[in-house]
Amino acid sequence: MYKYDQYDQAMVDARVEEFRDQARRRIEGKLTEDQFKPLRLMNGLYLQLHAYMLRVAIPYGTLSSSQMHTLADIADKYDRGYGHFTTRQNIQYNWIKLEEAADLLADLAKVEMHAIQTSGNCIRNISSDHFAGAAADELIDPRPYAELLRQWSSFHPEFSYLPRKFKIAVIASDTDRAAMRLHDIGIQIVEKNGEIGAAFYVGGGMGRTPMIAPQIRDFVPLDQLVTYSEACLRVYNRHGRRDNKYKARIKILVHEMGAEEYTSQVEEEFAHLLDQGVEPPLAELERIKPFFDDPAFETGLTTEIDRSDPDFALWADRNTHPHKAPGYVSAVISLKPVGGIPGDATTAQMHLMADLSKQYSFDESRVMHTQNIVLPHVKIADLHALWTALNEAGLGEPNLDQVGDIIACPGLDYCSLANARSIPIAQQISERFAANGKGDTLGELKLKISGCINACGHHHAGHIGILGVDKKGTESYQLLLGGSEAEDTSLAKITGPGFDEAGIVDAVETAADVYLAQKQDGERFLDTYRRIGMAPFKEALYG
Repeated sequence: MYKYDQYDQAMVDARVEEFRDQARRRIEGKLTEDQFKPLRLMNGLYLQLHAYMLRVAIPYGTLSSSQMHTLADIADKYDRGYGHFTTRQNIQYNWIKLEEAADLLADLAKVEMHAIQTSGNCIRNISSDHFAGAAADELIDPRPYAELLRQWSSFHPEFSYLPRKFKIAVIASDTDRAAMRLHDIGIQIVEKNGEIGAAFYVGGGMGRTPMIAPQIRDFVPLDQLVTYSEACLRVYNRHGRRDNKYKARIKILVHEMGAEEYTSQVEEEFAHLLDQGVEPPLAELERIKPFFDDPAFETGLTTEIDRSDPDFALWADRNTHPHKAPGYVSAVISLKPVGGIPGDATTAQMHLMADLSKQYSFDESRVMHTQNIVLPHVKIADLHALWTALNEAGLGEPNLDQVGDIIACPGLDYCSLANARSIPIAQQISERFAANGKGDTLGELKLKISGCINACGHHHAGHIGILGVDKKGTESYQLLLGGSEAEDTSLAKITGPGFDEAGIVDAVETAADVYLAQKQDGERFLDTYRRIGMAPFKEALYG
């Protein structure tokens, strides 16, 4: 994985001391909250309902064991013994004291981590496929290019004050495991006529106006990837609205300008930038690439999983992913125990995951887009020992992509923007399907919950989505069906009137029952919904 050079470390260390002075002046009353707000947001510090929340950047989700250990220590030292892993492959701490925030950032800097550009109207953490560098179906490892984009975008003076926040994802597989087309810029590394390059999708996003990014160019040579990204950003920075934050995202610009006109202006800017020579020198990419070389995979390993233990066999079937090296798999650690809070991990669990990553996965783990953790390179022969350790710690739930593998934002339990709670709904749904046994018969069913229209829980992209709304001072929940964040990207549609807390749990079960009654051989929930449409579900839900 990438290691800081002298410039990276100096940049992060300098920012820590700058923020230490800013926080001190705020505590002493020399800065008002209005003056302090943009300064703290530049360092990932939000003021939520009960306390400050800090969001830590984990570029393309990759962590060493020492970094995971540090995240665990931070949870113990500065929070309440846990952290919350997010859909942007980051981690959040919900109970931070301003007096201790600079010390926390200093602890992060010691292990090459920070919270810079995890909030504010700038280019956020660059995300990628959580199986990058390991997946059997990938063209190349996209992470060197994600790292190049991270370096280009860090403190970029032209893009530090964009009209609105900006999110980029990079993948290198036809299978989209990063919701690439629901990003402001989605980049897929592709092959065309024997040459490897990048296809660009621009103008996706969720929130109150969800949109799927159109493809604006099917091929950009890899040695011009950063330049083309800069052209996309420049056109947005020039024309994006700053008078209305609800219409400030690039998806609105592309929609209102039209994809054809936006593309035309990007191409003009791209040609101009090629003349200026803004692309990082090839030598920098060549310096970065060796950090992502394959570890020393063994050969001649067994490729057969011992299925004599049925509980282990079920976990191995559901929570492992094919690896490019024979005898290895990627093993998913579920942070979704029955009745648990999706994405939360305790200090002890983080320490354990760090130890297991060092013992079984070449000292590497990844934060997944689904709020789980994956050990990318695990020998099949080690799987049972790994599962045993995970299971004893409450981390062995065999539910990857099942109804219990719920994505959920913190909701009204923490967030000042939320209209309704997400966490209790997720807990009740997982408990309901664990108790009635239907979870095992449903197969792939991706359920996502947001506590407000900002869609941090990606409800628009759920096979089943739930949106919390305020209905005359009462929490209400809308049910949505038919979304997908994968390569078959689609936006879910609202079924009809909302439900109360008990009603939404019943509604999810009703939708599942319609699927079980109507499905044909081999159909997922999403396939059945697309075949039969909304009507049978509405009839069952509303009569």
